[in-house]
Amino acid sequence: MREAGSRRAPRSRRRTVRRVGLIALAVGVLAIVGGIVWAANPMRAEAGPLAAVQADRGIEYRDAGDAVVLTPASPNGTGLVFLAGARVDAAAYAATFRGLADAGTAVVIVRPPLDFAILETRPLRDFEALAPASVTRWAVGGHSLGGVRACGYAADGGVSALVLLGSYCAVDLSGDDLPVLSLGGARDGLSTPQKIAGARHLLPASARLVQIPGAVHAQFGAYGDQPGDGVPTASDAAVRRAVTADLVAFFRDSADRPPPPPPPAGAGT
Repeated sequence: MREAGSRRAPRSRRRTVRRVGLIALAVGVLAIVGGIVWAANPMRAEAGPLAAVQADRGIEYRDAGDAVVLTPASPNGTGLVFLAGARVDAAAYAATFRGLADAGTAVVIVRPPLDFAILETRPLRDFEALAPASVTRWAVGGHSLGGVRACGYAADGGVSALVLLGSYCAVDLSGDDLPVLSLGGARDGLSTPQKIAGARHLLPASARLVQIPGAVHAQFGAYGDQPGDGVPTASDAAVRRAVTADLVAFFRDSADRPPPPPPPAGAGT
C-alpha cells in the first residue's frame, strides 16, 4: 500500500505543476493580448481641431497611412518629420502644426508601429519622400516618447534641427552643432520641468529651452486629457499660439544655416 501511495504522489505533483504552468501560460497570453489591444487603441484626435486643419485652404491635409502630411500652399523649402507620443494617433498633432505649415514648412507626422515611436526603425527618408521634392532642409522632432526617438534620429546625422515638445533626450547630443528647440509645459505632469532640466546636459549649449506657462503634456497635441498629466491653467488655443510662434521663429532662424550632410549609410535603421 505504501508503494502504491508513493507512486500516486509524484503523479499528483506533476499534475499540479502542469496546472500551475497552464495557468501561468494563460495569464501571460492574456497579458500579451491585452497589451496589444491597449496599444492598438491610441488616443484619437479631437474632431474640432482636426476639422479646422482640414478646412484650412493654406495647407493640404493628407493621411498617408503611415503618416499624416501637411503640405503648405506656399512652401519655403523646410520640413519637419515629427514622431507622435506613445499611444497618440498622428492626426492628433495636425492642429499643433497648422500654423507652422501655414508659414511654409511641410510637416510629416509619423504613425509608428503600435503607436509607439520607440519601435520605429524606418529611415527618415521614407517619410521625407511623402512631402514635396522642393523641401531641402529637414528637421526631426517628437512629443514625449516620440521626442526620445527623434533624438536618436538626430544622433544619426543628416537633419538640420531638432524639435522637442514635452520631451527630452536619452542620448548625448551636447557635442553636436545642431539647432535645438525644446518646448515644455510649466504644469506638465509627465515630462515635468524637472525632468527636462535634468536632461539639459545632453543637448548642445546653444539649445533653446522654453517653458510655456500653464501648459500641460496633452496640450502639445489635441487628443483630450491624459492620465497622470497636470491641470492646465492656459487654454488649448493659447498654448497652440505659443507653440506656433516659437516654431515659426525657430525654423526661420535655422534656415540660414547650410544644409547638413546626409546620414551615413544604414543610419536610422
